[in-house]
Amino acid sequence: MADQQEAAPGRGGQRLSTRETAERLGVKPETVYAYVSRGQLTSRRTPGSRGSTFDAKEVEALARRVGRRESATPGSELAIRTGITLIDRDHCYFRGVDTSQLAAHYSYEEVAEWLWTGELRPGMRFTAPRDALSATQRAVEALPAHSGPMDRLRVGVIAAAAADPLRFDLSEDTVVDIARSLIPTLVDALPPHAPKSPADDALAARLWSRLTAEPATPEALRALDAALVLLIDHDLAASTLAVRVAASARAHPYAIVSAGFGALDGVLHGAASGLAHRMLAEVLDRGSAAAVVTDHLRAGRGVPGLGHPLYPGDDPRARTLFRLLEDVPRAHLALQAAREVITTTARHTELHANVDLALAVLTASTGMPTEAGETIFAIARTAGWIAHALEEYSESPLRLRPSGQYHGPRPPQRLP
Repeated sequence: MADQQEAAPGRGGQRLSTRETAERLGVKPETVYAYVSRGQLTSRRTPGSRGSTFDAKEVEALARRVGRRESATPGSELAIRTGITLIDRDHCYFRGVDTSQLAAHYSYEEVAEWLWTGELRPGMRFTAPRDALSATQRAVEALPAHSGPMDRLRVGVIAAAAADPLRFDLSEDTVVDIARSLIPTLVDALPPHAPKSPADDALAARLWSRLTAEPATPEALRALDAALVLLIDHDLAASTLAVRVAASARAHPYAIVSAGFGALDGVLHGAASGLAHRMLAEVLDRGSAAAVVTDHLRAGRGVPGLGHPLYPGDDPRARTLFRLLEDVPRAHLALQAAREVITTTARHTELHANVDLALAVLTASTGMPTEAGETIFAIARTAGWIAHALEEYSESPLRLRPSGQYHGPRPPQRLP
């Protein structure tokens, strides 16, 4: 079998087979490919072999990172106590409530308010203050025409901060008030693609008009709103850790959101759905998932939208979003393309769809641009970042200050 091959030396040093890599990491072979799909490992096919090989040094580095996560204990610098999100047995929970159930019954604004305050307020709507929105719109409009949505969001949060003289008040009530106004300000400052229906002032409807000119059906809006709920938080992802560090230093809420945007701005995090969007568009254009998957694997890349290190089985967020997208007629072709990608890849190894693939089905089927998934992700996650900041503000300041392990030349050294 391919995974039973011997380790192959190459120009990059010793290379390990999939089986050897899985043994070194202490995981199943399918998890190795999940690491590849998330950009944490790079695979390469050796001439004359049917299996993938992995650079031994890269595997060792990943093993050390995984080992540190597993050895972390409460109170250490790698374990941060939180009461927001629990990921357990292929389920994701916000404050102990299944996120799929939350997405099925409540809007994004209702769930965000509940996470911040503990109170569920039916019909909750967020409104952008006139002064903050005006300042943010002027800043966004001053950007070059080729600027993308994330450029606008990053500039928008800075402009909104400058317009708020109370931004340094870190009391819980003020922070929550800032959150209620910042999120709609960021959405409403994005240039519209189509007029919003005056009868629908929900955040999902306003965001829809900023992402596509196609009319929104109730089923499509429901899927977008559910995506916003499902993406609010996901434990200590890279952007959330950045937010906690900033909040530990007592940065104000606008600054912690800026820290989150900075960490989010990468193909391995917030922009991952864009890769899946492009892949689905190519599958639809070429009419063959097999050809597209083959091209990705031949180039040594993982297949976008498949596998997640925290879920050995289905990503529950993808499962929920796929169900909702089945009720959206225009999404049927993209859904079929996504399923063909999953089926094709399953011939080699069992990898399950993650939320990036489901989000790509939504964006690719509704006339949204490639970067729309990242915009949805960023707006959704802002609510989770505020929840984490509220938690961190109640902890001792500057507690997230790890010590570096120096590996440079030992002093004294000569003056250069």
